[in-house]
Amino acid sequence: MTTKIRPTALIRVSGGPRYAAAMAVDAIGTGLLRPFLLIYGVTVLGLSAPATGAAMTAGVLAGLGCMPAVGRWLDRGARSTVVAASMLVRALGVAMLLATPTGQLWPFVAAAVLFSAGNQAWPAAHAALVATLAVGRERDAALAASRSLRNAALGIGALLATACLAGGSDALRAMAVGTGLAYLAAAGLAWSVHLRAPATVAAPTEEGAPRMGALLAANVIYAFCLNVPEIALPLVLTAYLHASPVWSAVVFVANTVLVVALQVPVTVALARVSRRIALSAGGVVLAVSYLGFCAATSLGPGWAAPAIAAVSVVCTIGEIIYAGSATALVIAVAPSRLLGRAIARFELSTGIGLAVSPAAITALAPLGAGALWGSLAGATLLSAGAVAGQGKRGLD
Repeated sequence: MTTKIRPTALIRVSGGPRYAAAMAVDAIGTGLLRPFLLIYGVTVLGLSAPATGAAMTAGVLAGLGCMPAVGRWLDRGARSTVVAASMLVRALGVAMLLATPTGQLWPFVAAAVLFSAGNQAWPAAHAALVATLAVGRERDAALAASRSLRNAALGIGALLATACLAGGSDALRAMAVGTGLAYLAAAGLAWSVHLRAPATVAAPTEEGAPRMGALLAANVIYAFCLNVPEIALPLVLTAYLHASPVWSAVVFVANTVLVVALQVPVTVALARVSRRIALSAGGVVLAVSYLGFCAATSLGPGWAAPAIAAVSVVCTIGEIIYAGSATALVIAVAPSRLLGRAIARFELSTGIGLAVSPAAITALAPLGAGALWGSLAGATLLSAGAVAGQGKRGLD
């Protein structure tokens, strides 16, 4: 089965124009502050870099605890209300951040928890909302279109923030205020959609949710790819290859542009194969790119950085395949009465992968390129194999 790209239809099944505007405003606000939260803690609040980083990590881990409640809320039929709540929680995080006195760590931790809870809840709530409006491969395309829109808006927010960084502490505070206002505006737009799912009950012949333990464990490893352009490659390029920071920026911009341009076409093209096979293939592509990074680092000064930038395109293609098939697979196999909890469990596994990957990457990098990229490639290939083997257990 194939799906044609119809922009107006994609907007409709993605929540409509107001919801699309809410996503864009929310993402611009996130792009304004999230990449620079560490800088805010150090520059504005006067916290040490290790303390700020530890607080952010603790906040991310604590924020993961909201996901079971989010799943149950979604299974009671809530949709746009949960999306709006995820935005309001982050607005509260901004308020807490602005109210944090200089040198005080714990209010900053509380703000990080609120940011994390909102950031974790939003993807699950959004996926459930789209699943209420669209079915089949049209739903997959709608999820892909939403990711493209969000990445574009995140990039715009980050560019605006980068332009403001020269203003020092006052500019950072202004960025935080702008982020809070964006979250409030986005929450209002999302809530105005007033979408709920119809009540569902188990049919007499309906089976329980398929066992997804292997898929969730594999997803923890897959999620590492989302931090490769932001953490692994900048670390390798600047700290170990002593390349110009421009190369890190090139990799990040290329990743963003490719996701915006290719997420929908690639997802539509993948409609020709099962979602499970696509997800497994995405893992293989990611593993090949990791081995490419390992080979590129051995090329020496002058060649390693451009080679890594070239290989990053392959890594981004793997990321696009993963993002276009993973959530769609979970939605497709989950019974409607358990959809919220299934998506919440999947997003929890993604959050765990994103939380542990910085520590894993920074621990492996000093051991050499083979240890870093070889470990990532091996773990990802094992994960792809585990996903491929799930066809016998109903995950297709």
